[in-house]
Amino acid sequence: MEIKIIKDKISLEKLKKMAESQFIEMIKAVVDTERSIMTVGGDLHADEEALLLDNGSKQENLWGINIYFEGADIIEFDSMINIRPSQGSRSRGVESKEIQEKIREIVNKLVIR
Repeated sequence: MEIKIIKDKISLEKLKKMAESQFIEMIKAVVDTERSIMTVGGDLHADEEALLLDNGSKQENLWGINIYFEGADIIEFDSMINIRPSQGSRSRGVESKEIQEKIREIVNKLVIR
């Protein structure tokens, strides 16, 4: 699947259609917390991260998540790109509650349920 940069609203249904050939119940995404954009559609978060880096994002602002299509909380904070001891993140999750909240705000702004 082609990786897309999402700058404007996109429906959860459209994301679901994009994911049909990949993960079915979810889609991987990388959120730029500085620019309030995200990428979707990669097999790996690292591929989505690379596209954002090529388009002017800074690595310290990029966080990998999974967006699920069912359930009340559609965001899962789980990605290898989130392991950044220099930023206080020692796990695949996003440990900072402040960054988690910023990611939620961006996803809720971009993804229409």
